[in-house]
Amino acid sequence: MGDINRDDDTVEIAFPPRFSFGERVIARSAIRNDGTYTGKDIGEVLVSKGDVGYVTSINTFLQQFYIYAVDFVETGHRVGMRAKELCTLDHLPDDVLERLGERAAALRTIGTGSDEGTAR
Repeated sequence: MGDINRDDDTVEIAFPPRFSFGERVIARSAIRNDGTYTGKDIGEVLVSKGDVGYVTSINTFLQQFYIYAVDFVETGHRVGMRAKELCTLDHLPDDVLERLGERAAALRTIGTGSDEGTAR
């Protein structure tokens, strides 16, 4: 969340949240501790690009942004993230799934604990 800019003209909360409770999401970039995560050093990586987690709550920040609490089960970290830092794995648009072709089937099992259909 270190890149939050108060001068950003976007008012996300004027629209519904992009993600919902329990939705499976993937991190689009690495997230480092900005000092708000207790027990970890500032700058320490909390979430790596490609980590899969589940949205556990949705809050707001600065009456402007949605902050999604995402539980990354494999690492045990629950981290607050912006929508631009996440991508859904549960509700991809049909045109994206179509472009992925057979690889789209592997997305159904990522982060579910099932190794069926995972590509290696």
